[in-house]
Amino acid sequence: MRKLFLLLVLFLMHAVSAQNEQLAQNYFDKGDFEKAVISYEELLKNQPANGLYFQKVIDSYQQLSQFDKADKALTARYEKFKQDNLLVESGYNFQLQKKEAEAKKYYDKALDKIRENPTNVYMIASAFERKVVLDYALKSYELASSLDPKLVFNYQTAIIYGQLGNTGMMIERFLEEAYKNPQNSIAIQNQLSRFMTEDAEESFNADLKKALLLRAQKSQDVFWNQYLSWFYVQQKDYGKAFVQEKAIYKRNPESFYNIVNLAQFAKQDGENDTAAEIFGFVLENTQDIQLQIQAHTFLMEMKTEKATATDFGAINTEFDALFNQFGIIPFSLPLQILQAHFLTFSQNNPEKGKTILKSALGLQLNKYQEADVKMELADILLYEEKFNQALIYYSQIEEDLKNDEVGHEASLKAAKTSYFKADFDWAQKQFKELKSASSQLIANDALEYFLLISDNTVSDSTQTDLKKFSRADYLLYQHKKSESLALFQEILKDHKTQEIEDVTLLRLGRIYEKKGDYASALQQYQIIIDKFSEGIYIDEALYFSAEIYNRQLKDPEKAKPLYEKILFSHQDSIYFIDARAKFRQLRGDTNS
Repeated sequence: MRKLFLLLVLFLMHAVSAQNEQLAQNYFDKGDFEKAVISYEELLKNQPANGLYFQKVIDSYQQLSQFDKADKALTARYEKFKQDNLLVESGYNFQLQKKEAEAKKYYDKALDKIRENPTNVYMIASAFERKVVLDYALKSYELASSLDPKLVFNYQTAIIYGQLGNTGMMIERFLEEAYKNPQNSIAIQNQLSRFMTEDAEESFNADLKKALLLRAQKSQDVFWNQYLSWFYVQQKDYGKAFVQEKAIYKRNPESFYNIVNLAQFAKQDGENDTAAEIFGFVLENTQDIQLQIQAHTFLMEMKTEKATATDFGAINTEFDALFNQFGIIPFSLPLQILQAHFLTFSQNNPEKGKTILKSALGLQLNKYQEADVKMELADILLYEEKFNQALIYYSQIEEDLKNDEVGHEASLKAAKTSYFKADFDWAQKQFKELKSASSQLIANDALEYFLLISDNTVSDSTQTDLKKFSRADYLLYQHKKSESLALFQEILKDHKTQEIEDVTLLRLGRIYEKKGDYASALQQYQIIIDKFSEGIYIDEALYFSAEIYNRQLKDPEKAKPLYEKILFSHQDSIYFIDARAKFRQLRGDTNS
């Protein structure tokens, strides 16, 4: 019983202490430093060695301009505990009073402690960093390294140089650390990426590239080719990244992992020619069946995306040849799904597409492969206006892959199916849930449809325009561009409310783009830019216009100000990062 009673007393004391600490922290956070200092002093009486409580007492004194009290407390604690970081705290207390000579005296004493024992640097340098006394933090690390060469602080000093604005030295230290300790490369690349995305440092990218090129030329170590490839990927200059990856492969032909990733990045960013070149290189150099199929799938995907009716026969023949080569096996599943999609959406042959997919379901597939087949099967059923059957397959995927991105994609497609059916209430509930999806693309897509339905339901309770719009969207889903175009034009001409106008212009612009009518596309986007500059589609109109000028019309001088407008006025846009990279590329930041 005595033990139980003692445990109960200790538990209660701990609970009371925790409550008192929370109360003290609340006072401190609210800026009520008079109450905070009383609370922390009381806590410190019960736990004299507690460094956190002591620091809060000192911070509170300083906030109240009670510098003498802080000085006495710091001096007494140093005499008692001999903790070298307290010398930094004392110096900082004088710095707050603008007594620079006194502050320097204590800071120099802290450096003397490093001279006595270089390992004291850990406590002292971190104290300087916490107080943002960066010049002395740097001196601390440099001094310790000079006294004991085994103490290396490249990473720490690189960060400090960056904070001091000396990005040249920051680059030197980071690259030196990366080469000596490759396991730290990801952390270093993350740090470098922060500076690569700050517009104030226009010369940073050029300085970093120069430093990497010099190292690659000097040492001929494949490590620097890898770093250059990473650099060019950040700049979305996939052609130059491929040059580095080929150099890496020739010296170490063990893995195509990075090369395939690079091709995928290029394709995702619309650099189809570069992607095709990379996949062609893979096919020339690998005997791996799975990798060959992966490369062929991406190449066929690019061919089907831009195919016209005159290309269909040749593409169908190429599909047949590939299946004769590789067989109908789980490895060739991506090709089977792509063929089914091409037959349905480009050649209006959904029956043959479904036959291919139902046959694929008879293969030995894992749950993700099965989900891929069912997803395409549902897409084809949706194409056929068999909405309920499509929903059954989407629901099966949702059930089998809950809390997975593939499951969320199926949920999004199910919501769009309800939207196409004009079942807006149910679709809206699903879009609302998907706004918080872990995938940013799915969340953004769901938000767009959620706002579309909300805005056009409030402004028109009969949802007349919205029903027409969803039908036009469905025709677009079926790749019936001409019918969809006509209906969107009708909405634009006869719309009852203003809410539908800007999104209709956006859809028209995208259709004209796909038809290769870039002048008409630009015209739609320009109306959004001029008339709906405060709307939610302005960043898309700017970005799509810039892309047309940049990629299709090869007029960078017209593209640059559009990209720049996104950088200065639409930092929250999902196109912000791409716009920044392309703006810099056009400006010449990444030229060799």
